[in-house]
Amino acid sequence: MRQTLRRMYPTAVMALLFVVVAGADIARAADWPQFLGPARNGISKETGLVQSWGDGGPKELWRIPGGVGMTSVVVQGKLACTMVQTEGEQRLLAFDAATGKETWSAAIAPTYRNGMGNGPRGTPALSKDAAFVFTGEGVLARVSLKDGNVDWKVDTLKELPGSAAEYGMACSPILWGEAVVVQVGARQATVAAFSQKTGKVLWTDGRGETPGYSSPAILKVGGKEQLVVFAGASAFGVDSKGKRLWQFPYETGYDCNIATPIAIDGNVFISAGENHGSTLLDLKPGGTGLKPSVVWDSTGVRSVLRTEWQTALLLDGHLYGYDNVGGAGPITNLTCVNAKTGERVWQEARFGKGNAIAADGILFATTMKGELILMKPSPKGYEELGRKTVIETTRQAPSLANGRLYVRDDREIVCFDVKK
Repeated sequence: MRQTLRRMYPTAVMALLFVVVAGADIARAADWPQFLGPARNGISKETGLVQSWGDGGPKELWRIPGGVGMTSVVVQGKLACTMVQTEGEQRLLAFDAATGKETWSAAIAPTYRNGMGNGPRGTPALSKDAAFVFTGEGVLARVSLKDGNVDWKVDTLKELPGSAAEYGMACSPILWGEAVVVQVGARQATVAAFSQKTGKVLWTDGRGETPGYSSPAILKVGGKEQLVVFAGASAFGVDSKGKRLWQFPYETGYDCNIATPIAIDGNVFISAGENHGSTLLDLKPGGTGLKPSVVWDSTGVRSVLRTEWQTALLLDGHLYGYDNVGGAGPITNLTCVNAKTGERVWQEARFGKGNAIAADGILFATTMKGELILMKPSPKGYEELGRKTVIETTRQAPSLANGRLYVRDDREIVCFDVKK
């Protein structure tokens, strides 16, 4: 029988058949090519990851010098990138994802300084052959992944006359068809799309709204795929041609709408700090576009969730997010909320400010103290699986790609092996 099988199936095919049969045990890897991961929701489909670690924490693979900035690491295949401010410039740094060895470094703009933190804010977005970056003062650029050559640069606030956001331009570019889209905040261009190839303006949408600090997301909501934008005083949707589909007022102190909108069962979830709160919107056909209505709303000082700069994670019908108490105050609770009803399920009081991403039934979180925390998300309550101080003060979200977790602060970039 074995001889017959060998004649019928070459060795390589037999090996493949064995892998397929054993598929339940196969780990699945994935890239992290933009802010908040593949679907811009902080969730990876990667599997085969650690479910705990000992007192020593996760296995560190490498640690390299970086620079000042609030941007996360993005990864595509063997290449990783992040924006740093060093040597008097805002630069895109590219390095080998497995070893940390620098591949190239590209100067994008001069040093950016701001009272709320220096350096670039937006996380790069990667296409097949290019990185798209947005600097603290609003310069959008395309950089070749092959050699770091800057193919084009656009000063968006000169091209589309406007004023920079008070705390710096913080939008992470998003790729949509042939366009790269960012919040600009100009009177006629709250959001604008530029050609990925040339940098020329393809379309703009603007009604005088301030830019806010959020990064837009492509969501299937209200029965339509659209770009959902969280501007300084409202949330709205536009189609791929830039046509406004709907708008919902959402005024927050200091225009601090920062978290990225997410989809919940075809509806739009938005949340903001400064004691604002959270709202779930239903979108139905109305007029020439869509009409938003409130599914549930929890705002004000008694809100169940007031996300400051973090985007909540939607897992199995529950939102896991950072609830900031007061106007950007020091107290932040980790909170679980029923996504359908808006009811608080549990709260881990005074958890602290930070960011979290999810994969393989686990949350990987960083805190402003430089801790890396492993958590089990469950509506039953908070369950911590590991905690280790690994870097200095950080506001950057962690990134996960191909079994490796990337974190950074204003000095270093660190990579950990988080495969099982």
